[in-house]
Amino acid sequence: MTFFSKQKCMITVMAIFILPYANAQQTPNPFPPLENPDRIVLNVTEDPSTSVAITWRTSTAVTKGIVEIMPVSADPADIVKANKHEAVSSPFQHNDISAYYHSIVIKNLMPATKYMYRVGYDKYWSEWFHIKTAGKPGDKISFIYMGDVQVGMKTLWPRVVRQAFGKMPEANAIMYAGDIVNRGDNDDEWGELFYGGSFIHAMIPGIPSPGNHEYSKTKDGNLSALWRPQFTLPENGPATEKLKETVYFTDIQGMRFISLNSNEAEEVPEDLISQKLWLDSVLKHNPNKWTCIIFHHPVYSVSKSRDNPWLRDNFKPLFDKYKVDLILQGHDHAYARGMKKIPYENGPEFSGTMYVISVAGSKMYEENKKDWMDKNGGHTQLYQLITVDGDVLSYKCYTATGALYDSFELIKRKGRRNKLVENEPGVAAIWQNHLTNIKDY
Repeated sequence: MTFFSKQKCMITVMAIFILPYANAQQTPNPFPPLENPDRIVLNVTEDPSTSVAITWRTSTAVTKGIVEIMPVSADPADIVKANKHEAVSSPFQHNDISAYYHSIVIKNLMPATKYMYRVGYDKYWSEWFHIKTAGKPGDKISFIYMGDVQVGMKTLWPRVVRQAFGKMPEANAIMYAGDIVNRGDNDDEWGELFYGGSFIHAMIPGIPSPGNHEYSKTKDGNLSALWRPQFTLPENGPATEKLKETVYFTDIQGMRFISLNSNEAEEVPEDLISQKLWLDSVLKHNPNKWTCIIFHHPVYSVSKSRDNPWLRDNFKPLFDKYKVDLILQGHDHAYARGMKKIPYENGPEFSGTMYVISVAGSKMYEENKKDWMDKNGGHTQLYQLITVDGDVLSYKCYTATGALYDSFELIKRKGRRNKLVENEPGVAAIWQNHLTNIKDY
């Protein structure tokens, strides 16, 4: 006969409840900082034709960082000729993560030139990466645009970013419309993002714009402590400390790229005003032929229950006044674009600005057909490849399987609004063939 004591039963029951909790508390960090560099990120500078910005992470055992950089060479013996640049290395503590972040802007590079670089220190080094500086105004531009990544960074988004890289391996930039991760203060999620994008982060200059999920859910609602250590971005935005490296611009080959912080604009009235004044100045003193602006919350929403009148009221008059060409957004986890039905400020004509919303990750919302839309869709992971060649902007949207989903061209006309050429998916976009068939939208 077997006997069970009451004391023994209590111990057993307690163990059942306590051990899983203890194990959960002891779960190791899946992406710990190590001596070898990780999270290597290439970012744009104010002038990417002569400079590059590089950021990476190590464990606290490595307190210095060096970049070795040189023009590309096929001879492996040539790496001894690489120039060495010391980064700014800073300790970082966040929750249970202790690390060093290393950041540098390398200047005095040659325009339109291929370089190779690696990062590290002592015996801990990354592989060599190939990059290319921007060229002169008028050179053909190519860039990638991603809507919200947010969910599936390690599982389903990698196929999207790899497709984009495969089709456009020498893009001048890759743009992110916010909600790059789901919980901005969660280091594991950033680890998944960098795992998912791998070497692509180190080879194509990033233009990230923050979304609401890059902000903490605490009462203070501040930008994630991980944002600025992980990115080295232009500090040419408003003087407000909270907007640093979230509101900025860069000029690439005749196109001005601008990031706005729609989250701060929505939550903090003074930050809305400072961004509005700054944007007016940046657009007024813009020497470039083309302008693209990226931010998170849509000016015109896809979702039935969402609307952002504060965004339209404050920023759309500036978009119209300065004839901004392209507005790239996220937040709604669906796809839509519109131009033909969007009214122009202070006039009967339709706007010459194309407004786009897209989604790259696996989180999806239902889309709703609205009056402003020319095209819309949902439940599809997407990426966008955009080129600018002279007076023609060519836009192609692809699915995660590589199928063409949407396509159009904007034709620049001096002193007038842009012309829109609609291309059916699967039809090659050769704009010369459209000259006799362009619809005057």
